[in-house]
Amino acid sequence: MSEFRVNRTQLRVRYSETDQMGTFYNSRALEWFECGRTEWLRGSGMSYADMEAKGVMLPLVEAHVKYHSRARYDDLLEIETFARMSGRARVRFEIKIYHSPAGEPVASGWTEHAIVSPEGRVIRPAAWLEEIFGATKGSD
Repeated sequence: MSEFRVNRTQLRVRYSETDQMGTFYNSRALEWFECGRTEWLRGSGMSYADMEAKGVMLPLVEAHVKYHSRARYDDLLEIETFARMSGRARVRFEIKIYHSPAGEPVASGWTEHAIVSPEGRVIRPAAWLEEIFGATKGSD
């Protein structure tokens, strides 16, 4: 059973991610959520590419973002990601984005993903996938 639970990764707000008001575009939060998901999986011992090579895809089925404060060009952010099973064939990633090192929240939320085959059919998770997410099973 994987002992991996929370991943923390840092990124800097790029100039292309800001608007005329000098703050990040709201859609960037979902892109940063993807960074968190990718690094969570990598930290658990399975990259997205490895998972897809084993015949498992995780399409997004639902997302929620709450915006707390601004992030400006060149601000250093920390993305904190937690993941767990959510039902029999879903995975939920919970994400918090903070200013680093101050800890002021920028955005938080979650994304939920179906577990599907390359053909798009919902599948039950294989044992190796349950090992990655299983210790944090939810009852949603």
